[in-house]
Amino acid sequence: MLPRSIYTEEHNMFASSFRDFIKKEIEPHHAKWEKDQMVSRESWAKLGEAGYLCPQVDEAYGGLGIKDFRYNAIIIEELGKLGLASETVGYSLHSDIVCPYIEHYGNEGMKKKWLPKMVSGEAIAAIAMTEPGAGSDLQGIRATAVDKGDHYLVNGSKTFITNGYLSDIAIVAVKTDPTLGAKGISLLLLETGMKGYSKGKPFEKIGLHAQDTCELFFENVEVPKENLIGKVGEGFKYLMTELAQERLVVGLGAIAGAEGVLTHTVRYTKERIAFGKPISELQNTRFKLAEVATEINVGRAFADRCIELHDKKQLSGADASAAKYWLSDLQGKVADECLQLHGGYGYIWEYPVARAWADARVQRIYAGTNEIMKELIARDTLK
Repeated sequence: MLPRSIYTEEHNMFASSFRDFIKKEIEPHHAKWEKDQMVSRESWAKLGEAGYLCPQVDEAYGGLGIKDFRYNAIIIEELGKLGLASETVGYSLHSDIVCPYIEHYGNEGMKKKWLPKMVSGEAIAAIAMTEPGAGSDLQGIRATAVDKGDHYLVNGSKTFITNGYLSDIAIVAVKTDPTLGAKGISLLLLETGMKGYSKGKPFEKIGLHAQDTCELFFENVEVPKENLIGKVGEGFKYLMTELAQERLVVGLGAIAGAEGVLTHTVRYTKERIAFGKPISELQNTRFKLAEVATEINVGRAFADRCIELHDKKQLSGADASAAKYWLSDLQGKVADECLQLHGGYGYIWEYPVARAWADARVQRIYAGTNEIMKELIARDTLK
């Protein structure tokens, strides 16, 4: 692999420390979490105690105040390289996707109440946009929030919600004025335990078995006005602003996952004997490894450039969409090629390549399908 230049010695030390944490506190429990269909709450507390949750949050709210996104990227990458996509998705969504909405648009009371708990892992966060009848088309959501003076009355449902079952809080996209399209969308912070707010059981998914995903239901839920995030009717604008980071996060998890599955596959091909010699000595194996290694190098260079730009707040929405679509496509291709090199063993769940293959598939769907990403890129290209 090409040497990387975006990380300093301090970043590399942080990455090494986090790898040690993963091996001690996450890897030994992963199989159990897959059976439970969710990680343990204890893991969230340990992450928080070690400073690995929401490191960007200001010290006034209990965070480390690290405004260097490269540290967030390292956490995503190290989990992805080890094939722990379930944890990558849940932890990163909490820190890198949900937290910024509260940081950037939440009122002071909301920040004081929830940011310290998110940093410590006491409170687990989710974001609820997708509905049974509205996915990539966010303007088509039907969940409503009717203004009742001192509170909003929320009705509707959401689906495919990452961290949904474990979540203590969820940022929910609702229609405060169904007649205004995108301008009628607002964001509310709903708290688990509110009367009328319930959750479905975690879905049994193709992959990401250790990450809980479920439906959320709202039946006449009374949400205090102070739980409004930002201003009424500006939720769609906030979503469009913050989705760039979400899509970059998906891309970073994808390229790290591709790197990880290649590492496992190289090791396997050196150990697997066929026709009297390791299959790493067969020309087809060597050519396939050469192809995916080269493509990963290209993808990593692109990803690192996106990290640099995002850290300087210069990454455009179109480029974030490109990272999400191209890197997740690459991840799927690499996982498939690597599984093929494993032969029948690649289809056995105890082999990391099987999990990598299954976990990779959803990357092309969530955070906006790759088809939507291409549309966004095209719009920018045609300007």
